[in-house]
Amino acid sequence: MKFQPVINLIGLLLCTLSAFMLIPGFVDYILGDEDWAAFLVSSFITLFVGAGLYLSSRESNPEHLELRQAFLLTNSAWISISLFGSLPFLFSNLNLNFIDAFFESTSGITTTGSTIIPNLEQVSYGILLWRALLQWLGGIGIIVMAVAILPMLSIGGMQLFKTESYETPDKIIPRAAIFASGISIVYIVLTSTWAFMLWFAGMPIFDSITHAMTTLATGGYSTKSESLGAFNSVNIEMIIVFGMIVGSLPFIHYLSILKNGWKNLINDQQVKWFLLILFFLISIVTFNLYINGQNFFSSLRVSIFNVVSIVTGTGFGTDDFSQWGGFATTLLLILMFMGGCAGSTTCGLRMARIQVLIANAKTQVSKLLTPHAVIIPYYNKKPIPESVTESVMGFFFLYILVFIIISCLLGSLGLDFMTSLSGAASAIGNVGPGLGEMIGPNGTYAEIPNLGKLILCLGMILGRLEIFAILVMFTASFWKK
Repeated sequence: MKFQPVINLIGLLLCTLSAFMLIPGFVDYILGDEDWAAFLVSSFITLFVGAGLYLSSRESNPEHLELRQAFLLTNSAWISISLFGSLPFLFSNLNLNFIDAFFESTSGITTTGSTIIPNLEQVSYGILLWRALLQWLGGIGIIVMAVAILPMLSIGGMQLFKTESYETPDKIIPRAAIFASGISIVYIVLTSTWAFMLWFAGMPIFDSITHAMTTLATGGYSTKSESLGAFNSVNIEMIIVFGMIVGSLPFIHYLSILKNGWKNLINDQQVKWFLLILFFLISIVTFNLYINGQNFFSSLRVSIFNVVSIVTGTGFGTDDFSQWGGFATTLLLILMFMGGCAGSTTCGLRMARIQVLIANAKTQVSKLLTPHAVIIPYYNKKPIPESVTESVMGFFFLYILVFIIISCLLGSLGLDFMTSLSGAASAIGNVGPGLGEMIGPNGTYAEIPNLGKLILCLGMILGRLEIFAILVMFTASFWKK
């Protein structure tokens, strides 16, 4: 396998990352915060390494990648950006060690939203903006990966969304570039729109920009330690809710709105299921809080925001939902696995896979009743290929297995049952906050042991890269010529 094309593209990505580092550095310089130097040094180091990688492999042809090269690129891109994205945290006045800086960066670029910073109000504007930028960049990277790369790699049933125009793996990079350009325009327009709406609703301009970025990316990084609860505004919360839902729908449909109108988005079965399930879950949680003594409208308000936040994997909070009682807490823990639609900025199992699993279960039940009948599962009114069903089942098994392993590893470090369980679910689902006093909505991951943070970083990357993309590299056949 030739590594030069992968090295070339990684170098290009790092050069781009170094340019983005100058934006928060400029903000800190204008505001007189000395953290501007940390961004300048970080940008120089990243540019030096990126340019070196790019120039050393400039004679390669990265437009035509082999399948194994595509796997290697996917993994290397997220890991290298997590690594170099940690430099501003490491060199800033936060006084973080490397593991803490790497954790914060990984949480940002994977749009997880877990943080080790206890008091965000004392952090420089540049650092707050860098956290938001990491999630914003991670969000668009996730979309491009989901619609242009994962279908060609046949990961976890994502081949279900393979487009007829791009059937061969050697077209991955041109296809990714085409999708990235179109989606970038949509992404920027949506982010600008939400920033304006939040500002118009009364949120300060800096907060409105950063929250718009992390909302559409379904990332959940906030500028306040109390997250959205610090603003205590119904209007702001509903704008954020709408933004989280928009970020959880297939972005490929947004590209087709000018050509085909809203038809594709409205007729997508996973969109219908997602919205119906959200409505159902909000109703259940609202009713549970109401019968336990809370005011109905207060119950409805906190249920809408926090259920949407957990299901979409955003991780914003307006209330400590770990104190809602056994039923609501258990339900929210389960919801951490769900995620939004395929082709969105969300992670988790995602609606498309859940629909395939349900369709396959219905088929199996029907075969028990009519064993001689030929019954085929359907998705979006189309037959589901057996390869897709097998791939989804394999992904589901590995997803649960990884969750169990991470939970046990965290428990072996002395963490309590709820922290271990919810921390693992939050990491692999890229949700952000867990449950309990330590990592709940009002807590941080700062007290997690360093080894536990590295385990959680691995869980975040596994969750973001759909598990198979990482595991395939540990097979002997992957490295054979």
